Amino acid sequence: MRNSVLKPFAALIGLSLLTTACATGRGGKKELAYVARDVNSLYTAAKTRLDQHRYKEAALLFDEVERQHPYSVWARRAQLMSAFSYYLAGNYVESIGSAQRFLAVHPGNKDAPYAYYLIALDYYEQISDVTRDQKITQQALDALGELIRRYPNTDYAADARLKVDLVRDHLAGKEMEIGRFYQRRGQWLAATIRFRHVIDEYQTTTHTPEALERLTESYLALGIPEEAKKAAAVLGANYPGSIWYQRAYKLMQEHPVPGSAS
Repeated sequence: MRNSVLKPFAALIGLSLLTTACATGRGGKKELAYVARDVNSLYTAAKTRLDQHRYKEAALLFDEVERQHPYSVWARRAQLMSAFSYYLAGNYVESIGSAQRFLAVHPGNKDAPYAYYLIALDYYEQISDVTRDQKITQQALDALGELIRRYPNTDYAADARLKVDLVRDHLAGKEMEIGRFYQRRGQWLAATIRFRHVIDEYQTTTHTPEALERLTESYLALGIPEEAKKAAAVLGANYPGSIWYQRAYKLMQEHPVPGSAS
């Protein structure tokens, strides 16, 4: 946003806005108690709080711009700035809501790519460790993919592609964690399904070598040495210097396939 278009105002105006009590709106969302203010004062107060890193206060004031002046050009700007402020405050649900509201009303706006990017970031920042449910991780992947599909030539899409690789690696890590769990329990078929999923869906991630080695283990445990040999061969062809191939090679030496020269 261009600060030059904002009219200066006395600090007292901004302070009076923030000392006003908050009300709870629909869905339990906090809102400032309604006190009529001109749009320039409201927007400038919000921008000032944002510059001061008082992100929650800034978000509430940007919301107030939209609430009090819904048909002004400032309302469109405020929706996106509200989403940005909520993102910085770590309130990702509200940030997503503000960005989605902006896109619903202004789908063709020049700032639409940034709105999609914010939504993707909101999901991305919520990604948890691989021991927890990965619903948010999948939502992040979907949102990043949507941005890339819609605006492939933007800087936002370039950053999204980098994040997609990290998200896919995270999802593959979750599959590996579950597969190892099944292995420890001796549930070899269930483990095999997880490791195959990594190889089929996330073959470009860092987890592929381990998945192939553990697939070799699982096939041997299931009594399917021919499939184990295939997995080990793929591992050797693509990751010959890895510790995972060394382990797979040792396993196949200890459990040779009947009728095989190896």
